[in-house]
Amino acid sequence: MELPKSHIIAILLLRGISLLFLLLSFVILLNNGNTYKENGRDYFFVKVESYSYMFAASIIGIGCTILQTIAFVIFQIVMESHKFIIFEFYGDKVISYLLLSAAAAGLGASIDVESHLIDKSNDHFNNYLSKGFAAANLFLPAFVCTSTLSILSSYALAKKV
Repeated sequence: MELPKSHIIAILLLRGISLLFLLLSFVILLNNGNTYKENGRDYFFVKVESYSYMFAASIIGIGCTILQTIAFVIFQIVMESHKFIIFEFYGDKVISYLLLSAAAAGLGASIDVESHLIDKSNDHFNNYLSKGFAAANLFLPAFVCTSTLSILSSYALAKKV
């Protein structure tokens, strides 16, 4: 049983789009610091731990997406073997739930912290929250791509059984 070309292209395209959004989120979170300098002094504000969770989720998501893409190319395209389908099925499920929980944590934290701000004129802290909010929003399309891949892999698993 060989996968149609359109199925292969769709899988690789969805993995590429998911990887792109995860990389963008990773870069935004990497540049999002909780310190700033003003008048020669260093200022620190409380770090939002949900952003640390999003950062870790982006690293795990990037690693798993690259691993699944390499394994997909090796096993299904080059070797035409279907031993990879179960790994793909469960991997897509786990990663999609991880991305969704990271997006929810980041969006919730950004909205809650911003609504409880006393001094809304602190541009540095507002910038910190805005970057976290943007990174959390980038997790949503990555989740949609990964969950679509999960649905496609469940069809492939059903055909195998």
